[in-house]
Amino acid sequence: MRYYLLQPNDLTPTEEVDYRQVLELEEEILQAKFWKTPIAVHKGELFVMDGHHRLAVAKRLQLRILPAMLLDYHGVRVEAWRPGEVVTPEIIFAMARSGRKFPAKTTKHVFDPQFPECKIPLSDLGYDRDNGS
Repeated sequence: MRYYLLQPNDLTPTEEVDYRQVLELEEEILQAKFWKTPIAVHKGELFVMDGHHRLAVAKRLQLRILPAMLLDYHGVRVEAWRPGEVVTPEIIFAMARSGRKFPAKTTKHVFDPQFPECKIPLSDLGYDRDNGS
């Protein structure tokens, strides 16, 4: 599996994020000085499948590009985090196309096999610490 470098603003989030988690992840990424995990994106629609908090960090850091795995639902299983809740690819597509978002941690995408990590210097993604971007 390979990842592609996409512009953050081209990706459509399908879930809200927990702002505290975004700040913690941002600090972790800045300390590492590397981007280590690609975002999972639906290859046809560019909906975010997994990585909403990472996408929020990328936007906060004003990255020009970020690594993303382009996937579809043929090789990915989707579940709900909360018992009794039903989530299907069709429901996710409908929600994303409507412009609305699920609450944070609604959908759980299960990838088989797990996709590889990466190690890309933040500067290669457009991060400029002197300008805050």
